Amino acid sequence: MRNGRDPERMRQRILEAATAEFARAGLAGARVDRIARRAGANKRMLYYYFGSKEDLFLAVLEASYERIRSAERDLDLGHRDPREALKRLVRFTWDYCLEHPEFLALLVSENQYKGHHVARSRRMHRLHEPLVETLRDVLRRGERAKLFRRGVDPVQLYISIAGEGYFYLSNRYTLSSIFARDLMAPVALAARKRHITDLVLNGLRR
Repeated sequence: MRNGRDPERMRQRILEAATAEFARAGLAGARVDRIARRAGANKRMLYYYFGSKEDLFLAVLEASYERIRSAERDLDLGHRDPREALKRLVRFTWDYCLEHPEFLALLVSENQYKGHHVARSRRMHRLHEPLVETLRDVLRRGERAKLFRRGVDPVQLYISIAGEGYFYLSNRYTLSSIFARDLMAPVALAARKRHITDLVLNGLRR
C-alpha cells in the first residue's frame, strides 16, 4: 500500500465493474466511464492499469476463465471413480453456467468478435491444458476399468458437456416460447441437469 491506496484492490474493483458492464452491454456497448464510476475510480486510472478498453475486456475474459477452471480443480476429478468424476463435472458445469449468467454473456460477446481477444491471450492455453489432461486421465481410467468406450477425445467431450447447458440457457427465452413451457422453472432445471448427466454417461458407456 502507498498513500493509503491498495493497487491490487483497485485493479480487482475495476475488473469486477468491467465484468458487470461487459456482461450487460457487450464490448461494443460498454462504456469506460460507467466502469470507472462503478469501480470508484477514474478513467485515467483504468487506462493506467489495463491500457485500453479492449485490453480490459481481455483481462475480464481471462479472469472469468480462471474462476471456472479454478473451481473445476477443486472437484478433485483425478482421485475419483471415472463415472463419478464425470458426473461431478457435468453437474458442476451446469450449475456454474446457471449461477453465473455473466460468464455466458461474456462468451456471447467474445464470439461476436470471432474469438479475437481470446486468440491474443498468452494465458488461455495454459488455463485450459490441465482440464484437458484431467479429462484424458479420467477417460483412460474408465477405459481400463471397462466402463467407457475407447477413443473419446477429451476436448470433444468437454465441448459437449458445456454445450448442453450453454445452448439451453442462452436460448431459454425462445425455447420456452417455442415449446410452451417454462424452461427456467425449478422442476425444468432439475430435469435438464439429470438429462445432461444421463446423456453424457450413456454416451461414454462401453
